[in-house]
Amino acid sequence: MIPSDLTILFDNHDPAGGPRTLWGFAALVRVNGQRLLFDTGSNGPALLRRMRAQGIDPATLDQVFLSHQHWDHIGGLDVVLDANPQLTCVVHDGFSAHLVEDLAGLCGELVVVGAEPHPLAPGIHSTGRLEGPPDEQALVIDTGFGIALISGCAHPGIEALVSRARMLTGAPVRWVIGGLHLMRAAPAEISATVTALQDLGVEWVLPTHCTGTAGVAACQRVYGGRALSGGIGAEVDFAALARVTQR
Repeated sequence: MIPSDLTILFDNHDPAGGPRTLWGFAALVRVNGQRLLFDTGSNGPALLRRMRAQGIDPATLDQVFLSHQHWDHIGGLDVVLDANPQLTCVVHDGFSAHLVEDLAGLCGELVVVGAEPHPLAPGIHSTGRLEGPPDEQALVIDTGFGIALISGCAHPGIEALVSRARMLTGAPVRWVIGGLHLMRAAPAEISATVTALQDLGVEWVLPTHCTGTAGVAACQRVYGGRALSGGIGAEVDFAALARVTQR
């Protein structure tokens, strides 16, 4: 079986305590032989530096998937496409028509996803566009060990994204990774969101980016050792985590 894993490349949190972080999110997802860049952070040169530090050549990417059009998720797109103009670029139909028109001439293939789930490659789907604001899509991957959902900011609500993934795959979502957009949420809303993830059958969470300190802490309280730490360089080995679950 081809390994499935994820590496966070861009985050506003650096566990190593680097001199400066920038707001935004990006991650490399490897599944079924595909190398997919999920979002591009807010700054292209910073993203490329972090890719090089991980030994990742942009020319080897197959797809770039953009969750929504906020600056902190598409800011590095130009340098990625400049390095790999044959890349497949995945957006949804809530993106600016002008941006979509421009992208059509800058990438190898442009995929514009509508409101319905959309297959991107074997074991890889978009949830389809869900209403925000802003409207957003999330990435659903079949890791070979269960379903993972990757979220940019979860503006439609992480519960809605997980529910869509369950409907799409007919299976529980084992992993939720990325921004949960709880940084300005009241304690009651944070508690209700984390409880809802448990009720939906989510076994592991990696909350980062816009989740906020209180949101991350709530995930850690509820999930304990199954709340993974995010930040630049964080890695998720789905096979290894599945073995832990089976013990």
